[in-house]
Amino acid sequence: MPRDATLEDVARQAGVSLATASRVLNGSTRQVGRILRERVEEAATELGYTTNRAAQALARSASDILGLVVHDLSDPYFAELANAVVRAADAQHLAVMVGTTFRDPEAEIGYVATLRAQRVRAIVLAGSRVTDHALTERLRAELIRFHGSGGRAVVIGQDLLGVDTVLPDNRGGSRALAVALAGLGHIRFAVLTGPSALLTAADRVAGFAEGLASLGLPEPVLVSGEFDRDGGYVSAGRLWAAGTGVTCLFAVNDVMAVGALAALRDAGADVPGEISVAGFDDIPTLRDLTPALTTVRLPLAAMGRRAVELALGSAPVVAERATAEVIIRESTRRLP
Repeated sequence: MPRDATLEDVARQAGVSLATASRVLNGSTRQVGRILRERVEEAATELGYTTNRAAQALARSASDILGLVVHDLSDPYFAELANAVVRAADAQHLAVMVGTTFRDPEAEIGYVATLRAQRVRAIVLAGSRVTDHALTERLRAELIRFHGSGGRAVVIGQDLLGVDTVLPDNRGGSRALAVALAGLGHIRFAVLTGPSALLTAADRVAGFAEGLASLGLPEPVLVSGEFDRDGGYVSAGRLWAAGTGVTCLFAVNDVMAVGALAALRDAGADVPGEISVAGFDDIPTLRDLTPALTTVRLPLAAMGRRAVELALGSAPVVAERATAEVIIRESTRRLP
């Protein structure tokens, strides 16, 4: 299979330097004479060279770049958000510079400082805030400095930073899930909580407990663990081995629920015959899961698109709630 033409190929065929070819094809503001420009454009057409949107943006200025900072791109929740942000930014002829923090608040602050120094046009932060007030205030101050320099930032998460926010209805969604599961006849619940320092996890645990309390049901058994697939696996394994007698398990995100299903399968437990399992987010990878997972659906793609719209807008700072919807599937059953 023939390889794609490179910028070096175009420069060689046009008989110009690599720098000149780059200025013509990657949108540099430095002028190139008409004759040389035509030679480069003709060579690019003959070779089928395709320009790179990110390279064009970098060549012009950082004002054509949107910074995206997420917790973990290997998590389907963040992958779906990132995909939507990149597509929406591309439609506005913006390149996207992505940073991954692996849920380290210090790394998040560092990324924002770096993007501010690069004078990017806007920043989208996707991920949970933390319970550490000092860290939150440091990030808030960094974002205020970014706004002061003419940038605009948007958060997909809790409304704590004084910038535009797309707010997932974590508490309300998990509250509604608790009521729906109780409606299937379940009384004894367990919750795989995730780290208590993550406000997303804490909000979902609190909402679920509120839903049960509103029906006069006992508090759920809480099992802590990491906010990922392996955390769900370990937590669910501990729960099942303890023989608590719960009939329904709620993992505060879908990737933990996937791990929980694997642990229960390895332990020989029947889902949902012996224990029902539910998650939160409705990540795309659930389409291939058996049994299909009961969950709370967040409009992830719409949240990413809306974040870009807010980032490129000029209206006063707003906080918009993203509606959550309970989706009952085969991983939960109605008790007799």
